[in-house]
Amino acid sequence: QAQLVESGGGWVQPGASLRLSCAASGGTVSAYAWGWFRQAPGKEREFVASISWSGASTEYTESVKGRFTISRNNANNTAFLQMDTLKPEDTAVYYCAADSRGLGLPYEWDYWGQGTQVTVSS
Repeated sequence: QAQLVESGGGWVQPGASLRLSCAASGGTVSAYAWGWFRQAPGKEREFVASISWSGASTEYTESVKGRFTISRNNANNTAFLQMDTLKPEDTAVYYCAADSRGLGLPYEWDYWGQGTQVTVSS
């Protein structure tokens, strides 16, 4: 059973950057696909980005393309979400997730972290 723990959230002004991390323990996480999701107040959780187990394939929701970058470090069992040019509409609780099946797209997320708050406001 893998456990995921996010970190790196906080409050920033519009235009600033944040880097979220998701550390995994337990399970063969280097073979997992990783994803980031977010949930704003009063809204449903939405997909933000995903990365394949090899790191060769990434996907992003349209609203973050060109601003966010997902990456992974298999040696350290960690995934990252670099968020640049943040906007107030990026404010949400950000969750990392893992797909342990190793079957590629479409992913099925069977492990979730507890979430980290990101607030973008002036």
